[in-house]
Amino acid sequence: MLPSLLAACLLVVFVRGDIYMHNPRGSNNRLDESGRARNNANRMFDSQNNNRGGYNVGSLYYYEGSALSIEWTNQHSCGDPNNHCEMVMQYMCGENVRDGVTTQTVPENPILCQNFDCNTDKRFGMHENYEYYTNCKYRNRNKGLFTADQKLRGNSAKYTRQNPGGTRRGYECPEERDHYPYWHPTPWKDIAVLTNNPERCKLYQSESENIKGRYACEVPEEYISSSRWRNYIIPSTEDECKAFRYPQNSPNGTRATWKQFPSHDLPPPDCRETDWSRDNHLGNGIGGYANTYNWTLPDLNHEQCVLRIRYNISTGEFNGWDAKVNSSLNQPLKPKTPGSLLDVGEKFGLDSQAAAERGYIYKQNPVVSMFPGEAGKIFNLQLAINTNQLGRVFQDRSHTFAVRRRPGNLKGKNIHNVNVRGKRGNIVQVYPAVEYDFTPNTVLMRNGDYVHFQWTGSNTNPNNNDGQGSAGTDRSNVLVLEKQRYPEGREKPETVHGQWGGNYPEHFKKATFLGLERDDLTSLATLNTAQFRGEMSELDDAGTYFDLGPRKVTGTGTYHYMCSRNNNFSNRSQKGRIVIGDSAVYGKKIGVMGGAIEFGEGEGVWFEKNTLGQLVNIQLEKMPSDKGDAMVKDKGGKMGVGDEYASEFLLINPQALRTREKFSVKLGIVRGVTDDIEMYRSADSENLRTWYKVPGASVNEGVVSFQTDKGGVYVARTVTNKAAIAGIVIACVIILVIIGGTVFYFRKHPDKLTQINTSISNVCRSCKSEV
Repeated sequence: MLPSLLAACLLVVFVRGDIYMHNPRGSNNRLDESGRARNNANRMFDSQNNNRGGYNVGSLYYYEGSALSIEWTNQHSCGDPNNHCEMVMQYMCGENVRDGVTTQTVPENPILCQNFDCNTDKRFGMHENYEYYTNCKYRNRNKGLFTADQKLRGNSAKYTRQNPGGTRRGYECPEERDHYPYWHPTPWKDIAVLTNNPERCKLYQSESENIKGRYACEVPEEYISSSRWRNYIIPSTEDECKAFRYPQNSPNGTRATWKQFPSHDLPPPDCRETDWSRDNHLGNGIGGYANTYNWTLPDLNHEQCVLRIRYNISTGEFNGWDAKVNSSLNQPLKPKTPGSLLDVGEKFGLDSQAAAERGYIYKQNPVVSMFPGEAGKIFNLQLAINTNQLGRVFQDRSHTFAVRRRPGNLKGKNIHNVNVRGKRGNIVQVYPAVEYDFTPNTVLMRNGDYVHFQWTGSNTNPNNNDGQGSAGTDRSNVLVLEKQRYPEGREKPETVHGQWGGNYPEHFKKATFLGLERDDLTSLATLNTAQFRGEMSELDDAGTYFDLGPRKVTGTGTYHYMCSRNNNFSNRSQKGRIVIGDSAVYGKKIGVMGGAIEFGEGEGVWFEKNTLGQLVNIQLEKMPSDKGDAMVKDKGGKMGVGDEYASEFLLINPQALRTREKFSVKLGIVRGVTDDIEMYRSADSENLRTWYKVPGASVNEGVVSFQTDKGGVYVARTVTNKAAIAGIVIACVIILVIIGGTVFYFRKHPDKLTQINTSISNVCRSCKSEV
């Protein structure tokens, strides 16, 4: 266990700044309420969010190794110097993890649960279990933490600066909720940490419970079962634990054990910069797209899992990472002071006396004098400061979902999950949730990949919310849009299926969508995988859940599709786009700390630390050489360098990318190529007329390696060995010169030729066995 002050240094000091998860559907503690506000903000966890947020219960399943797009909105900016921001994404699975069937909070007293076991009482939603909360409730809190002038009403881990009254929300431990990385064992497994300060990534990863176990004090069982034990406290430090005896103060009493609990034995979490978002805004990020993190689902097989995202928003009044900002600065009880002892006047050039006189004190709602002396007293300003909120954590959690093993026919295949986000209503009625949309809204796939259409919804939305079909119900379907009638954008009409700007579906007999069979098109349109007939003009007789299952896509092109129910023009538009090409597409957001995108056998790109100056969405497209050659010719260019293609084309996007330092690239070469190879680059796939040689390329074990500091289009070409050819030509010339000179000499001196012939004849006779 780290000493309190060191722990305080490692912790993130966790301003109304709500966060809402939209995919998977974030609950915000909702279950199936028919009102716009949730019924119980304390049902499962402490979100600190607005009561209007969240989606009603609905579960999905995903296959291991597939990519799940996590989408969210956060209110008070990230990636901006306006404040300090961290986001932590985690998941947990367990046999008793469940959504429940009531909005009541799971009881604290087992007498109120069936069979006196709240862990298995399925009426109540539950993530963390009863034992986890009980240990938290009676374990000493970390008393080295800065709590400002907040009056914590107890000494256990359920009392924190943000939760001074010790309010219970489900079986969540408030101290664990407010701090990361936490110093006691937890059931949560780390996915990713996004931070305004990527220099912290090394610490986040090394301290993650994924790779580093935690210590905790195990007290004797009889102590826990004692009728009086609730008056006691479980030690939280090694020294306290080793000094523990039961019964208390008995030298011969049973000792507690300071035990190390193993790590989760998982890779460290991904860590990078936060996605940029602006202040006072619950909406999309840069480019008008939702901020997302693509999570590759782990290799596990479990039916009850839950995902959580925590959002830390802190102001700059103090440095929560400074070890000096600790409990020694908390407001002392004696002698009583007007607030905490944190020096906030220093930043304004005020000594402690002047700061106190003018109200520059870190406390609740201070009144400050902006000007010194008597004049300042008539110009006082009261600041709306709540010391339990200037460093604050918000949270949202998903409803339960399953992660399943792949069947044999899907092993090694790329599976793309396509879901539906949003709920019934117009933008005002659903806020801070969102209206219907497909997510991801645009999916890039390779011919032969698999798409998994699956979504859920609710039948208990507010009945007066706008929408088609039966009041209060969510429904979605998929139909390809009517064929393109006029050019739209830069795409070629022959490669586009469906007019993106249209609102009518293509006639079913003419519809072509992803190369799917007619039965699958019927299922996507009429939801008949779980529904047999009924009144389906607006899908009312279908259920809220739909699953087509993974389907292989064939046929390149851009496919625009729609939902026929949720397309009330000017009010909502539920459309999606899938782009299928012959190229393999790989992508990842990489920032200052560096990262890699690997594919194939030993292929990929690698960015070292500080190669990039900011977060960049790196996209790689690997294109067969024949398709690449066609692309070159289509753009009016030609390969005027090299002889033959020695590799596939590699498009590094953004193609305008320029990095601080060079990054490494490895690309497989065509099997059997033995000629010399050179790498070439064109700056823009829209203009492939000019190609530049990439210096320093080398080949080893079928892979060409090089370094570059630019995006663009790259390809390897075989080249003739000019040195060898030059050597051969020179040798031939020398031989010809010798022959020509000899002929010329003997023509001038025929007697010399006669003498040589005579000498050769004599040598030949001397070699015979008989003369």
